[in-house]
Amino acid sequence: MKIKLRNKTGMIKERKVGFSWTTLFFGFFPALFRGDWKWAVIIFLVSILTSGASNFVFCFIYNRLHINDLLSQGYGPATKKSQAILISKGFIAENYAANFAG
Repeated sequence: MKIKLRNKTGMIKERKVGFSWTTLFFGFFPALFRGDWKWAVIIFLVSILTSGASNFVFCFIYNRLHINDLLSQGYGPATKKSQAILISKGFIAENYAANFAG
């Protein structure tokens, strides 16, 4: 399931919600390619400390962490469908989403 997030300047990012197969198989590279430097470094360092076993944990939580970071940077739902998904998954409250979706 994918959502579209838009910031106040109109930039739109499409992101997957839920399990991250790419993080499971490729570790910190998905975060690196998304420009998510903070989580790329964290996943890389924890992966080294755990000999890669942490990828199994991060594959369940990375997409949620990344979406939360985007929301804190001013992104919001770009569509009503994205808004409904974000509300149902507990990312945002209904009154917050009313300012973004179009």
